[in-house]
Amino acid sequence: MNAQRGVSHYRSIWISDVHLGTRGCNADLLLDFLKYTESDHLYLVGDILDIWRLRRSWYWVQSHNDVVQKLLRKARKGTRVVFVPGNHDEIFREYIGLTFGEIEIEDEVIHKAADGRTYLVLHGDRFDGVVKYARWLALIGDWGYNMMLRVNVGFNMVRRKLGYPYWSLSAYVKLRVKNAVEYISRFEEAVADEARQRGVDGVICGHIHHAEIREIDGITYCNDGDWVESCTALVEHMDGRMEILNWVEVRQLTTAA
Repeated sequence: MNAQRGVSHYRSIWISDVHLGTRGCNADLLLDFLKYTESDHLYLVGDILDIWRLRRSWYWVQSHNDVVQKLLRKARKGTRVVFVPGNHDEIFREYIGLTFGEIEIEDEVIHKAADGRTYLVLHGDRFDGVVKYARWLALIGDWGYNMMLRVNVGFNMVRRKLGYPYWSLSAYVKLRVKNAVEYISRFEEAVADEARQRGVDGVICGHIHHAEIREIDGITYCNDGDWVESCTALVEHMDGRMEILNWVEVRQLTTAA
């Protein structure tokens, strides 16, 4: 997509793990993405706000407020916006079934694609044994992860000054740690198994900050990634085809063109 040629319209868009309220959130890149894309359906697949972090230390800049306003504006203008809360914004699970500013709040959703295939849409934290069975351990892990993200912010400030584009140091490190790779694989298989038991064709989730589309024993597993490390979204084209958009790469191509 060349942004200079206008806005790209998709049938559906999924974004998750924005983590508004943290320094690691790439709100400016997300605003750019929301500016140059439109869709009939927009799914917010959890951890849009990081309530865990905001309760410990308040951080909220104008760009974070702009993201919220942009999402509300899309809902007002006719996009069906569905918010599926995650573990970091689980407080909103108390409002399942309600509508806030024309944004629907649901625990999970079945999405029917243009090609007739059905997808279970959920955040995915219920399949994370650490979050489900040892919340204190998850909080410790969250602290360590946020420390790495702080390093990532400083690292990219230097890169920008040197004229280099955004690059996620934290994602690079995570995908080279054997235990993290094994965890991702187990998570994907567990989520795909849930979709199989529900009788749907695929599943769309977030939570683990790892964008991917792959087949797992007949189930199409889709993860839309995040806007902290990878800055990715999952999109459905008008014919039902699914694709992951890496917005950093898209903008680099646009600039080069």
